[in-house]
Parts: sequence; structure tokens; C-alpha cells
Amino acid sequence: MTATMTSSAVLATKRAMAATDRRRKWKAFALISPLAIFLLAIFIIPISMLLHRAVDNPEVIQQLPRTLTALENWRGESTPGADCYAALMEDLLQAKDRSGTGSLARRLNYEIAGYRSLIFKTIRHLPFDTDHALGSNEIKGRMLDIDKRWGEPEYWQAIANNKSSYSSYYLLASLDLKKEPDGSIARVPPATSAFLEIFRRTFAISAIVTLLTLALGFPLAYWIASLPKRKANLVMIFILIPFWTSILVRIAAWIVLLQRQGLVNKTLMGLGATDTPVELLFNRTGVYIAMTHILLPFMILPLYSVMQSVPSTYQRAAVSLGSHPFSAFWRVYVPQTYPGIGAGTLLVFIIAVGYYITPALLGGADDQMISYYVAYFTNQTINWGMASALGFLLLVGTLLLYFLYRRLSGRELGLG
Repeated sequence: MTATMTSSAVLATKRAMAATDRRRKWKAFALISPLAIFLLAIFIIPISMLLHRAVDNPEVIQQLPRTLTALENWRGESTPGADCYAALMEDLLQAKDRSGTGSLARRLNYEIAGYRSLIFKTIRHLPFDTDHALGSNEIKGRMLDIDKRWGEPEYWQAIANNKSSYSSYYLLASLDLKKEPDGSIARVPPATSAFLEIFRRTFAISAIVTLLTLALGFPLAYWIASLPKRKANLVMIFILIPFWTSILVRIAAWIVLLQRQGLVNKTLMGLGATDTPVELLFNRTGVYIAMTHILLPFMILPLYSVMQSVPSTYQRAAVSLGSHPFSAFWRVYVPQTYPGIGAGTLLVFIIAVGYYITPALLGGADDQMISYYVAYFTNQTINWGMASALGFLLLVGTLLLYFLYRRLSGRELGLG
């Protein structure tokens, strides 16, 4: 009997402990649930929608279902059969009634320039004015009379290529690639390729700005870390003041300073460095100067945070043991600031790759970054698929660089 009671007590204790453990887990889950919901709503769902927009392709399959069905057995080598023309006429009439011709014409115009005008020109002649039902061959003849382009296979191939609700068209176009009629992927002609160069320019500008902020921010953070606490706090206030000012105000100030009759040019000519004003606006130089100034605090703050925790006694001990002061600084002090350097460079670079307003106002046509074209496709051409594809590829490129940085920094720490 005692053994039975002991066994029952053990089971009761286990149940109580399990219930306590469950309550503890639910409490922990309740504490992190606001953060999880926030990340889901602000980060995961928007990125998922971005990816969906980059591959979403509903226009043709929704507006031309009969035409796509009629083109299933067409090999694309010559003009399709008359039944395809009849199906296209019916689809265009229904698309006209549903007010879906605008999105259809815009989507097909991405495939072939001028397709938009062809769609609207054809719709203006529909329905055909006749007192009897037209056969497929008559419909084909009338559509060819409207525009001879309906007799060219590439216009029908553009429709057939969009038989799926999802397409890689936007992602391929963002990489200056295209899909051939046989399904293979090829590069677009050099005259129409642009996005790879824009991506290269975006990452190059961001990398140079990151290096400039590091070159300026490291000695400044080192100087602040060596100051007494009260003076260091005062200097940090001056560094943080730009955060209280609108970025547009700061850019406007740089426009005033860098213009031909601005303070910078007057100073250079006053010092005899140049006889004529230097062009500092609407080129890459102005972009570098303004972006470096705007992003400099993002480099200083993590560097200063790490440098504060580095004991100065290590460097003095290295000098007392016979090391040269610079060697002691480079081999003893600098390695301890690697976490701050990594955090600062990563933060500045990620912010820089998404910059839009600074290059738009201070740069020229050849200085615009990928964010400019995301805004262009979103607001001007209303091509959200292309805008989403460019934004998604920018995100992927940034994540790849981040994981590469983590891998390299982890290897360095492991070897250290």
C-alpha cells in the first residue's frame, strides 16, 4: 500500500511539474507574442507580398483565357490558325466589357513595345459591323485588315508566353535576361541592358560611402572614447544633433554649400587650390559628400560603444613591453574594436543601398541608385511587378553580403 501511495505521489508530482512547465512556456510565449506579431506584420508579410508581386502574372490569363486555350497546340513557327483569331476577338470583347483592357495592354507592352497601341486599335474596331455571324477565317481576315502585326508570330508568342499565373519575366528582366521562345534564358541586347550596371553602381556607391564613414568615424570615435566622460557626452550631443533635423534640410544645406558660388568653392578659390569653381553638384562627388555626412553618426555610435569597453591598459602594457606605439595600437587595440567596425560598416552599408532622395537631388543621371528605379516603376509607369523584382533582388543581394560578412567575421574570430 505504501508503494502504491508513493507511486501515486510521484505521478501527481510529475503532473504538477508538467503543468508548471506548460504555464511557464505559455507565459514566455505571451511575452514574446507582441514582438512576433510585429515582425510578422511589418517584416515577413510585406516581404512575402513583395516576392509575390515579383512573380505575379494574372493579366493575360484572366483577360485572354480562350486565346490561351486555342494557342496550346500552336508551335510558334508561323501565324496561328483562324480559331485563335476568333478566340482573341471574343476575349477582347469581354475584356472591354470588364474594363480589363488597360492592364492587359500594359502587360503585353512589356513584352513588345507598341503592343498597347495594337490592343486599343483592335478594340476600337470591335465588334465588327455585320448582319451575319462571322466565321473564323473572316474574323482572321478582318483582324489582319485592322493591323498587319496580327500576322506576325512574335505577337502571338508574347500571349502564349504568359499562360501561367506566375512568371519569371520581371525577375529575369531585373537581371537583364529574357526567356527565348524555346524556353532558354539569354541576355538582352547591350543597347537595352541597364539593371546590372545599376546594381553594380548601387553597391559600389554604398561600399565607397561605407569606407569613407569608417575612415572618418574611427579616429573620431577613438578621440571621443579617450575624452573624460563629461566632454565625451557633450561631443556625442553634437553628433546626434543631425538626427533631429530632416534629411531634406541637410540635403538643402549641402546644395547651398556645394554650388558653384557656395562656401566650399569660395574657400577653395580663396586658398588658391583652384582658379575656377569646381563642379560638386549633380555628380558623384556631391552624392559621396552628402551620404557620408548623413551616415557618419551610424558609424560612430557602434564604434564608440565598443571602444568605451576596451581597457586602455592593454595598449600601455604592450608599449611598456617594448612594442612601438603604432604597432601596439594596430595589433592590440584595433582587433578589440572589430565588433564595432563590423556593426558600423554593416549598418551604414545596408542603409546606403536603399538611399533614394540624396542621389536624386544631388546626383546626375548616372548617379541614381536602384531605389530610384523602384520608385520610378511604382509611381510613374505603375509597373509594380518590376518594382517588386528590383526590390526583392536588392534584398537578396544585401542578405548574401550579410551572410558572407558573418561567415568571414566568424572565421576570423575562430582563428583569433
